[in-house]
Amino acid sequence: MPEVAFTRHLLRFFPTLQDSAVPGATVREVLDELDRRYPGFASYIIDETGRLRRHVNIFIGEEPIRDRLRLSDPLAPTDKLFILQALSGG
Repeated sequence: MPEVAFTRHLLRFFPTLQDSAVPGATVREVLDELDRRYPGFASYIIDETGRLRRHVNIFIGEEPIRDRLRLSDPLAPTDKLFILQALSGG
């Protein structure tokens, strides 16, 4: 199962969020499972059209995902997925 890690900033919105193994063969499947575990998580990461939100980045290992529209990037059981929310402001 891919290992998923998150920026600590997301704990503000999802206090029980934990880095963990999450089943899924694609990024979308992992996000769907995370939404089951943490209701509302997917809508925080994905916009109303199903695309990754502009200020969210997901990496598989050290490489950013390629498909920000459908989130169809494949995952191997040994992959590490990192979900990062960029912080902005002045």
